[in-house]
This record gives sequence, C-alpha cells and structure tokens, in this order.
Amino acid sequence: MSATGSEEMDEEVGTYLGEYDGERNDRDERHGMGKAILPNQDTYNGMYVDGKRHGHGTYRFKNDARYIGDYFENRKHGNGTFIYPDGSKYEGQWIDDLRYGLGTYHYVNGDTYEGEWKNHVRHGQGVYTYADTKSKYVGKWANGKMSGPGELIHSNHKYIGMFRNNYPNGIGKYMFNIGCEQHGVYEYLEKHDDEQTGFEDEEISRNIIPVWKASEITAVNINEEEEVLIDDEELEQEIAEENKQETNVTEDVEEPQEILPEEETKPQPSKDLPEEENTETADAEEP
Repeated sequence: MSATGSEEMDEEVGTYLGEYDGERNDRDERHGMGKAILPNQDTYNGMYVDGKRHGHGTYRFKNDARYIGDYFENRKHGNGTFIYPDGSKYEGQWIDDLRYGLGTYHYVNGDTYEGEWKNHVRHGQGVYTYADTKSKYVGKWANGKMSGPGELIHSNHKYIGMFRNNYPNGIGKYMFNIGCEQHGVYEYLEKHDDEQTGFEDEEISRNIIPVWKASEITAVNINEEEEVLIDDEELEQEIAEENKQETNVTEDVEEPQEILPEEETKPQPSKDLPEEENTETADAEEP
C-alpha cells in the first residue's frame, strides 16, 4: 500500500505530521521506503518500520545539516555520518542518537579526532591531530578531555606522561630528537578571579596554569634498557650548538607548542581543541 504526497495528522494527539510519499503497512503506518517532509520543513528519505524511521536513511535539516546512516525506532543508531552546518563532519558509530563507539570527527579548522566516543564526547583511546602544526595527542580521554596516560607529539620533541582535564599532570618527561630526555613534573598554579559580577550565586572562575618543573636530563638509551645520566652543563652546550638556527630548546620545554584550553567550550583557533559542534538544534528531529 502506498500514498503520494499525503498530509497526515496524529489523531490521538491532534499533531500535524507533515507530508509523506511512500509505502505503508496494513495499519496505514509508514512502512518500507518513503519520503517525508516534516512540519518544520526537515526532510527524510529512507526506511520506515511501523511508522518510525528504522533502517538506512538520509535526514536533511533546514539549516543544511544532514545525517546519512542507520536508524532504530526514530533514533540514530548504528553507523552513520553527520555533516554539521559549519562543514565539520562525524563519521562513525551511534547509539540512541549519540556519538558512541568508534568514530572520526573532522573539525572545521582541519583538525581531526579518531578514536572512541561515549555519550557524544571523546572518551577512551583516541588520536587528536592539529592541522596547522601536525602535532598530535595520542592517549586516553574522559568526558571529552585528555585524561590519563598519553603522548603530545611535536615535530622535534614529544611529551610523555599523565593528563587531566586537557592538561599535563604530574610526573612526565620530554624526549627530544637530538637524543636526550628531560624529566620533571607538572604542577598547577590557580588564579582566582573573584571580581564582583552582580550575581551572588555565580561561581568564581578559575584559571589553571600547568607549570613544568624539570628535575634531570638524561641521554636516550638506544637499547631502551636503562637511562644514563650525563652532565647537565655538557648537554646544554651540545644543545646550543645543534640549535643555532632553531628556537632554543629550553624555551620549547617550558612552553609546549600546543597550549591546551581550560574549558572545551572556549577553544582557541588552530592550536587548541575545538569545541564540538552543538547539535541540540540540528539533532532535534520531529517525529
């Protein structure tokens, strides 16, 4: 059974369901392949089962966002691609309308994240690559932020250690391509902004700044069996000679190339993690 361009009402609740052109079941529900124009002018072209989007389909939002992938009872579920209005794109797994599982997010500034997701945010093991510097973070994530063991890899050095809330945290080390390591610890300095805002219940904002405190410099052991301590003064002379045409290495140690944001919702262009696309409006599909 099929209908062409028919307008529909949900008689039980008196809701206008839009127009539908496609197959139906014996109960006159949308069932099989069909095209629909929803009341908000979004469109859907794909499979229905018993009146609900179910199976593979394409949903186009009136703001130019679109989802191409699997549905389960009106919700994005399975594998699918979501293209956002600004041009950013997510390709991967979904559960109950949320990014969940393995997937790749292409950000509008060219950055990419490839790895695990949970409840719509980066969570688990993943790799974030910065487009402008080609630097990358490889490691653990929790609730959308770098948290756990990881590596921040740059063109001429990398940092290995623990991370918390997007910042290096605790004991770690820098490994330089010239053949040495600098060990140390990241400690936090907190700056409180307690200026009056006129709102008594508003929380005081906190600026957390990670500060690197070096402890020792070692030579990289090729056999990776043990670390050999060498004279700090001699190493500093070698570094200075090999980097006459480059930025001083000690500056790289104190100021890592990527300055991570305090809050994911306040990204810095290019070098910092961008804010994930707010999909509350785009994902608000009509029944």
